[in-house]
Amino acid sequence: MNLLDPQGPVAAGNSTILVDSVFIMLVIVVPTIIAILGFAFWFRASNPKARYQPHFVYSGRVEMVVWSIPALTVILLGGVAWIGSHQLDPAAPVPGTGSPVRIQAVSLDWKWLFIYPDQRIATINTLTVPAGAELNFQLTSSSVMNTFFIPQLGSMIYTMNGMVTKLNLRADTEGKLQGLSAHFSGDGFPDMMFDVNVVSPLAFPEWVATTAKTDAVLNADTYKKLMQQGIEKGRPVYRLDDPRLFDLIASQHIPPGPGPELASEAGRSHSGGHDAR
Repeated sequence: MNLLDPQGPVAAGNSTILVDSVFIMLVIVVPTIIAILGFAFWFRASNPKARYQPHFVYSGRVEMVVWSIPALTVILLGGVAWIGSHQLDPAAPVPGTGSPVRIQAVSLDWKWLFIYPDQRIATINTLTVPAGAELNFQLTSSSVMNTFFIPQLGSMIYTMNGMVTKLNLRADTEGKLQGLSAHFSGDGFPDMMFDVNVVSPLAFPEWVATTAKTDAVLNADTYKKLMQQGIEKGRPVYRLDDPRLFDLIASQHIPPGPGPELASEAGRSHSGGHDAR
């Protein structure tokens, strides 16, 4: 999950902004550290050349330096953030090769459900995508607010029950990456990780065909069982029975889950409710 080892154009843009911001801030940090050491050395008690000026109050040149350098730094950082936030808009298209892949992600307690509506399959805690293709994500939550993040692909984005957020990414290099939840959501939060398998464009249809042969079926009843709080140690796969399932979840036609419940009676009485949402 190395932020400085991007595997896609969005992550590369994020990495560039991070590195540029660090170097811009070093323009203040490094001279300040040098000045502290220099002042401490020059104005030491044993230095007879240092001028003692107990009545010194104001210097225009000192004020110019003190204010101009931070102001330029803020302007540069603001410019980098402004340009980058528009170029890396999560909903902006990320052109790729071949046909785009549509993926619907649902954050559960405490697992991730990935639905491929066009391929009529679904997976838990594993995401398989073809290298070079544009990835069109639609994201929502089954209960509490959560965060979808694949550090080496970029753009951490929130998932919320009752609404859909959009995210476009692209993975350029085949291999295995790691995704995670970046927003605390209860006891199982540390294990709310998922694998990202980037395969070749030719291997992706083969994976879809193999996955579609599973006997497990994902429908409203199966989803309600998945909503129950728990950590999924395996990587189950499903055939998608109803391609409208994601829309039913996002529109709350399937009621949301209870969210992480407080473990103790004392905690419940203190909060005045039955869950931690």
